Amino acid sequence: MFAGFTGWHALIILVVVVLLFGATKLPALAKSVGQSMKIFRSEMKTTDGDDKAAGDDSQATPKP
Repeated sequence: MFAGFTGWHALIILVVVVLLFGATKLPALAKSVGQSMKIFRSEMKTTDGDDKAAGDDSQATPKP
């Protein structure tokens, strides 16, 4: 997917982001992205825990 992605591509993307958002808003943008990722990870852990707990109960087979 990113086989042709080079340092020049990253530099161009960085310049476009700075032009769109402005240098003063970038720290706030990075902080909000970090908080969003933290919330997403905690929700994924919660979901995984719920799935494992439900899976343990459903796979238990009673012996006759």
